[in-house]
This record gives sequence, structure tokens and C-alpha cells, in this order.
Amino acid sequence: MQACPTGSLIEKSVAEKGMPNETVLTTCAYCGVGCSFKAEVRNNDVVRMVPYKEGGANNGHSCIKGRFAWGYAKHKDRLSKPLIRDDIKDDWKEVEWDEAIRFAARRFKEIQNEYGTNSIGGITSARTTNEEAYIVQKLIRTAFGNNNVDTCARVCHSPTGYGLKQTFGTSAGTQNFESVQNADVIVVIGANPTVGHPVFASQMKKRIRQGAKLIVVDPRKTDIVKSPHVKADFHLPILPGSNVPLINAFSHVAVHEDLIDHEYIKNRCDEASFNDWIDFIKDDSNSPEAAEKPTGVDASTIRKAARLYASGNNGAIYYGLGVTEHSQGSTMVMGMANLAMATGNVGFVGAGVNPLRGQNNVQGSCDMGSFPHELPGYRPITDDAVRSIFENKWNVKIQNEPGMRSVNMFDAAVGGQFKGIYIQGEDFLQSEPNTQHIEEAFGSMDCVVVQDLFLTETANFAHAFFPATSFLEKDGTFTNAERRINRVRPVMEPITGKHEWEITQELAAAMGYEMNFESSEEILNEIAELTPTFTGVSFKKLDEVGSLQWPCNESAPLGTPIMHVDEFVRGKGQFIITDYVPTTETANRRFPLLLTTGRNLVQYNVGTQTRRTHNTLWSNEDVLEIHPADASTRGIDNDSLVLLRSRKGETTLKAFITEKIPAGVVYTTFHNPETGANVVTTENSDWATNCPEYKVTAVEVEPANHRSKWQKNRNDDLSQIPITVNP
Repeated sequence: MQACPTGSLIEKSVAEKGMPNETVLTTCAYCGVGCSFKAEVRNNDVVRMVPYKEGGANNGHSCIKGRFAWGYAKHKDRLSKPLIRDDIKDDWKEVEWDEAIRFAARRFKEIQNEYGTNSIGGITSARTTNEEAYIVQKLIRTAFGNNNVDTCARVCHSPTGYGLKQTFGTSAGTQNFESVQNADVIVVIGANPTVGHPVFASQMKKRIRQGAKLIVVDPRKTDIVKSPHVKADFHLPILPGSNVPLINAFSHVAVHEDLIDHEYIKNRCDEASFNDWIDFIKDDSNSPEAAEKPTGVDASTIRKAARLYASGNNGAIYYGLGVTEHSQGSTMVMGMANLAMATGNVGFVGAGVNPLRGQNNVQGSCDMGSFPHELPGYRPITDDAVRSIFENKWNVKIQNEPGMRSVNMFDAAVGGQFKGIYIQGEDFLQSEPNTQHIEEAFGSMDCVVVQDLFLTETANFAHAFFPATSFLEKDGTFTNAERRINRVRPVMEPITGKHEWEITQELAAAMGYEMNFESSEEILNEIAELTPTFTGVSFKKLDEVGSLQWPCNESAPLGTPIMHVDEFVRGKGQFIITDYVPTTETANRRFPLLLTTGRNLVQYNVGTQTRRTHNTLWSNEDVLEIHPADASTRGIDNDSLVLLRSRKGETTLKAFITEKIPAGVVYTTFHNPETGANVVTTENSDWATNCPEYKVTAVEVEPANHRSKWQKNRNDDLSQIPITVNP
């Protein structure tokens, strides 16, 4: 409900602050749906956030986070002044911006003088604007002089970028959200949209209530499986790590029962790759019967579900991190693309292969050239012609080889070769797997610069802290999961005294490279000049039309809602062989359960923002979901403290006994640093992209009566690290 129909009820914030007298149209800073909001303001203070009815992604709908969880922007924990210290055991010293930037630049240059050009790097954020991400990767390639840049998509949707680029030719989803209203069969794989993307889930459920069929592939019985007026036709509760044999079995059924679209394949797909794929997929090793053992789902159910998708008119696949965060994440993305092409389900409304991206600008951060092997627009760093475009504009020579991925940076830090990092808006100590390895990596560096809203877990290892801006202070653009470029407009001036792009630009200047931007609008103009998919995109145009879905070019000046309509971006669609290679992380006698992780409705990612809002009234701790049978055999009661341990580490949290999780599998979230769920996750990662295998960790669970050793050490360390700001 957006408003009381009788006017008897009003938001508490309106009662406390008074009726707003100004409205600013902006974009939500939570998930990848990218909802448009009217920030209603009184005396430069936000009174309420009202979903915008003309918003292209949300059409006036919102969720509990976007609607109410914006108070963190003025939370008491936010700092407005930079901090520096020589050693991470020292007190923080509050300084002015000039001193902080000189400090960071000096230390970065000293490191490069001693250890070489490639001894430092940086990370762009999926929570900042396109303009802010772009200028960080530009800083690294110009002032730093290397390609050691990465972004949080490395640990979430990098397999999406790789897999869809190989098969379709571009690293993004195929549809707009509205397309689901024309789907006849919807397949949700490894995603929990009612929790992670509630506004899109409401659109999906509307279509299901109208008669669309639903197939859900997920170990857990998520809300989309069964909720009021919505029930999945098939729920396939596969075991973690078995996505590839399942999708191969779907394709096997489609081929053997001749449910493929021969005319589509002939006209739209590469013949040689299709013939190789047909020979591969027809083999009995890819049959539903062969998939029974790894998936734990009987062959007849797999066959029926596959038949439903392949024989439906418009088949749409939507997927999340339950697809990508596996050792075969890229293989699974290509497997879904193979199936969609074989059944003729790409290039029109109601179909497609669609990643449900987790953060507000994770798509945009990738678009901006935040990977070490790509310049903006997903163009290879090794291409001389592409590189020369940027070299001529930037007036520098760019290294012609890919730089380090984030995982390589951390490994090299432990090895003593990588010594400095500039982190824009990411909390690696919470979000990365194998936490103790990450702690060792940061502890081995000589200069860690964290630019964030709050003193995060990672900031405990920082030598310089640059206070960042919230979305209410930003002026720029976000790009959502459907490639929609939305304006982000400032409600108030930055409390830090600087926009984030200004901080990055001044750091570049202190290191010897001048950028000379005077506004974020100028940065977007440069992006549009250098990036073919952003041709013609500008603040002025976005203000006129509302939003645009890239690619934007001369033939599509108002954008492209549906990709690959007449042909694939790469020309002919490419089928890829998707051999199943089981993960090395398997249940065993010592660790007989499989852990998988995810989110809940009211908290977001590592909780940096939502834990500083009233959303904590609904959820303020991570819990471990466990099946009654597994709990009973271990003497575990509901709401009791349990020890969760793996070969990498251990932590404690409370148990939540539920039949929504299958026996043999446990589940938790990673919103709270006190829990440290990633202490137990492993170093396993996707073979193509190094995306961590968060979704499969062999663990054991047992009753506990005290906190884990890691938790005790963390609390002891925090109490010894002075965080009092010294003037």
C-alpha cells in the first residue's frame, strides 16, 4: 500500500518531519531491479521515498528496502572527514582531503618504486554510479599504469558475462522486465526473486496467476514455489553443484523428443557448433537417468519439466547466483543459452535468458570496463585498435595484457608481490570467501585505501579511509539488470564535501595524471563518446525520455528493450559443449552436509546499509536453516546455538529448523559480520572467471555453548584497534 485510501494513516516520518515541499526523481540503490523513486524532501531532509509510477523498471511498485531503508544516509556511524594512519594498529588521524589524498598517492608511488608498476591495483563498486566506476578504472589504467582492476561482479555474475558473451555475443541479459508478461513457461533457476528482487517477482507472479507455467530449480522450497495463488508446476530440489547435469538433461529431452526449433537454428545459429553439440547432448551420459544421481531428482520429473519448457510457446529463463557461484558457473550459463537457442527462445518478447543481478549497478560497473581484460563496452584490452581509441583520448599508453583479477591480487599479496589497493565501496572481509585468507592478504599490504560510507570490516585493515557518498548525494546513472540506464539525482550535497568522482580524480592528479572533469555529466559524455553501446546517452537525453536500455546507437537511438531480435550480437548463435565436471567440494564422513548461502528479504548483501536502518527490527542476525532430520540426529533444537565448521574454518549462529531445506543441505545468509559466514566457504571457484563457489561447501553442524575461536579473535582484535578519531 502506497497511501491510505481514507487519509487516516500517514508514514511516521511524515508525522515527525512534516509534509514534504520538494520532490527529486532518483533511482533506488539496492538490488538490480533499479526502481525509480520520488524522494520527497523538506528542508533538504528526505521525508519519504515514493515509488515512481512512470518508472520503467518498477511502474510504481517498491519493496521494503527501497521504500523504507534509506535512513542509513544520515546514520551516526557515517564519517565526513578522511582518516589516515601509518600502521593498521595505530589510532586513526582525522585530516583534510588534501592531506589524505597526498598520503595515499605517496604510499602508492613508494610501493611502485620498490615493487614495480603492477604491485598495486583497485576495485570499482557495484553500488556507485557508472560515472564513479568509470573514473576508477580510468585511474588504474592511467595513473597506476596497469590493468589491475576488478569489480564485485567477479564474485557474483562474472560467469554471466563470460557465458552469454561466448554464446550470444554480449555480456548481459536479453529481455526487459515487462517481457515476462508474455511468457508461457517461466523457469527460475538458482534465484529467489520474492526475496532478492521482490518488485520483479510481483510481475512474475502476476503472469503466473494469469496461467503461465512455472518450473523452479532450487535446493530450497523458496516462496515462489508455493505462495497465495501461485504454485510451481515443478519444483526440482537439486543438490548443490548439480546444475550442469540438469540443464544437459533438459536439452537431451528436447533433442530426443524433437522439441527443438529446426528453422530457428538453421537461420540464427552456427551450423558447425550446433552439429557438434547435438552429437554431445544426445549421448546417454546427458540423459535424465544419468542426471538422477548428481541432482537427487528422479528422471521422470526431470523429463516432464524439460518437456514443459521445450514444448511451451514462449519459454523464459530467469536465474541468479545459484547458477553462477559454482565451479561450473560459466558452463551452466552456456548450458542455459544452448537450451534457449535449441528451442528458439531468444530474440523476442516473452522468452530469453535473464540474469537477476544482485546490486544496483553491478551491470553498470561491468559495462564501464571494470574487468582486468576489458575496456568499457566489453572490448578486449588485447585489441590494438580498441586500445588506441582510449590511448588517444586519455593521452597515455595502456598495458596490452590483462591485469590481475581480485583473487589474483589477494594471492599475490600473501606472496609479497602485491602491496597496495584502492577499494571503492566493497567490503571484502565480509563478501569474499575464505575470510582468513583475505585477512592475511590485507594484512600483508602496505597501503590499503577504503572509500566507503562506513568503517567496514575491510576498513580495519586500511591505512586511509575516504568517506563516500550515499545515493541521496549522487549525481549520475545506474544500469539495472535489464540494461536500463537510469538517472540518479542528488537530494542533498555530499556530507563529505566532495563527490566520489572528485576524490578519484584528485588521487589521479596527485599521482601525476590530470583528468580535468568538472561534473559527472562530463564523465558520462566521455563514456558515450568511447563506448559504442552508449552512443548518444547523456543526462539531457535521460531527462527527456526517462531511461534507456543499451545498446543505444544510430539504429536504436532510444535503446534496445529486447536483444538479438533479428540476429545475435555475435552474428550466428554459438553452441558450446557443456561437459559436467563435478565439484571437488563434496560431502564426506567428516563434513557430511552441504552448505549453500543467500539473502533474506529485509537485509541487503553484507548489510552495510540495511543494518543501519529499522529493517533490523525484522532481521538482525544470520541463522542456519537445517532440516528436522539433520537437526534431530545431532541433538539440535530450534533457536539453539550451533557450530558450523568446514575444512576452512568455523563459526557459530542459531539454528532454524525447517522443512523448506532438504535433508543433507543447510543454508545461511551473510548479512552480519558477527557471524562471518564466509569464514567457512572455500577457495573453489568457477573455471573460467574465478567466481567463488559460495553455493557448495561441505560442512558439519553440532551444538555449541560458546562462540567460535575466529569470532572471539575478531572481537578481541576490534577492541584493540582504536577507532576513536583524533583531531
